[in-house]
Amino acid sequence: MSKFICGRLAKHHDRKAFHCGAVELDEYLRQRAGQDMRRRVAAVFVMAPEDEPTRIAGYYSLASASIALAELPDEIVKRLPCYPVVRAILIGRLARDVGFPGAGKLLLLDALARSLRYTEEVASAVVLVDAKNEQARAFYSRYGFIEVSGVPDRMFLPMNTVERLLKADV
Repeated sequence: MSKFICGRLAKHHDRKAFHCGAVELDEYLRQRAGQDMRRRVAAVFVMAPEDEPTRIAGYYSLASASIALAELPDEIVKRLPCYPVVRAILIGRLARDVGFPGAGKLLLLDALARSLRYTEEVASAVVLVDAKNEQARAFYSRYGFIEVSGVPDRMFLPMNTVERLLKADV
């Protein structure tokens, strides 16, 4: 597998050639990702091969979010302050092109590393994802994401777990 570079979505990236197999995720990248960035509702990052910097191997979006403390398991809650809501970072979308098997892990690790760096400026206790199907739920579970009780498809990873995961993966 070639080496990749990851950065913000830009005009030179070839969105039309991206195909992940999920129409919703393909269309988001082509039609709405740029708008979301301009409106500041999501930051979209793309991963491209070093030798093909316009080709999108995968992408993810990040946004600030929050989660009710009551939705988190007791073992997590006891380590957090007793606020009704805690801050989070939402990985809103994450997709890899079908031509880049294995790139999903690289995308997720980049998203988690970026999220951890962000917490140095603006605190966040957890990373959230919305697993759209069983395949996505299994993918996120492999990295330690835990289902949020009472919120279908929502999963989370405590930021201290993110830090340990990134240290172990290096």
